[in-house]
Amino acid sequence: MSLLKLKSGTDIRGTAVGDGTELTDEAIKKITAAFILLMQEKTGLAPDEMCIAIGHDSRISAERIKNAVIDVLCSSNIKVLDCSLSSTPAMFMTTVTLGCTASVQITASHHPYDKNGLKFFTKDGGFEGSDITKILTLAENADISAVTGNHKAIPTDFMSEYSAILRKMICEGVNAENYEKPLEGFHIVTDAGNGAGGFYAEKVLKELGADISGSLFLEPDGMFPNHTPNPENKVAMKFISDAVISANADLGVIFDTDVDRAACVDASGEEINRNRLVALASVIALENNPGATIVTDSVTSDGLHEFIEKHLGGKHHRFRRGYKNVINEAIRLENEDVSAPLAIETSGHAALKENYFLDDGAYLITKIIILLANLRKEGKSLKDLIAQLKEPCEEKELRFKILTEDFRAYGEKVIAELFEYAESQDGWAVAPDNYEGIRISLDKNHGNGWMLLRLSVHDPILPFNIESNTQGGVDTILSQFAEFIKQFDQLDLSVL
Repeated sequence: MSLLKLKSGTDIRGTAVGDGTELTDEAIKKITAAFILLMQEKTGLAPDEMCIAIGHDSRISAERIKNAVIDVLCSSNIKVLDCSLSSTPAMFMTTVTLGCTASVQITASHHPYDKNGLKFFTKDGGFEGSDITKILTLAENADISAVTGNHKAIPTDFMSEYSAILRKMICEGVNAENYEKPLEGFHIVTDAGNGAGGFYAEKVLKELGADISGSLFLEPDGMFPNHTPNPENKVAMKFISDAVISANADLGVIFDTDVDRAACVDASGEEINRNRLVALASVIALENNPGATIVTDSVTSDGLHEFIEKHLGGKHHRFRRGYKNVINEAIRLENEDVSAPLAIETSGHAALKENYFLDDGAYLITKIIILLANLRKEGKSLKDLIAQLKEPCEEKELRFKILTEDFRAYGEKVIAELFEYAESQDGWAVAPDNYEGIRISLDKNHGNGWMLLRLSVHDPILPFNIESNTQGGVDTILSQFAEFIKQFDQLDLSVL
């Protein structure tokens, strides 16, 4: 197998358990050896001048993969900090707080238990896709003959230090009369999904005086026996909503496996995720940056656009899917002297400029909790802040599988032909500010909403999103689109 098949955007991912394991010890060691070569090129440092931190989420393959990475790093005389169970954002922070040359996080985000992967960071942020391609290319011929298992990494409890950073933020941001216990009187439940996020309840909220009773699945379990740790998953969101109602809590928070994404639930059990989360994060980002630009992915709603621009007075820059895409776009705007304090995907990846443009679920939740505590002083709630957000009446997502081997070319052909088709349709208007696929607005006589067809970042899939402001509008839009899409015999149209 070519190791290049393990590239997944800006990560390395593959099967790590059972028959057909792709992330074998040999593959991991070759990838690590190639990572060292790239770090030498990037920094100009010799291996014995480097310090690299390594952490992992709760997956059952994590310890095996970590040991293989450590073997190669230590055999190259690199100083290695073994941070054990860690969140992905915390592993980035080792390059800032501890001054590590780089860090490695072993995770496959919300994917099933048998998958795993590697993320790489320097103080400049996560590696780009081009870096991953280079690592995997170098890894094909990497020499690991000198690797031994005789060296030891230095056990490092960085999660306690990272938790202290978040606690300090809340103490300073709330500035309560009891300064050290600013969350006394708050009941906040956390659902960690048996991933790496349990620390937030125990080491942040509880330490600050919050009642965390009713929290769910804080114990790490790499089989994820209760639900997928994913704030976009409906089952997962129902768990945290039900937990808030059952505990009569003030807030519920939920993280994905490695804590780079999050969502929350208000006191009524109502979800604050996707467009609502983007809206709330925009309130936070624009508070001290009036008129600034919020960068989002392409599937955000028309109501969110109106909320950011008309209610908050900001600018909404709807860009492409992919958390690294929105982050890089915000950084690009900043470099062009356009204030862009927030880059956020509807999936829950939120990166604030004030936090190194790091997509950190725990950091965003910390900002929301500070907001919640300060709103209580005014007799207000989180819901009050996003009350002006207009939400669609209906929404739907379909995913058309592309059946031909050259799926990218075929997908681009479908999108190009939809552009031409849209020009001839009454009541259809192609969005002028489009950076991905094609987004089409439909008037009140043709569904009263919008549709977006795009090509998946990684997979042979054409995702298709629809929103409508009218009951029955989604079906109206879908029936019109079906007339166009039915001509393509290399698409699996069974989802229709």
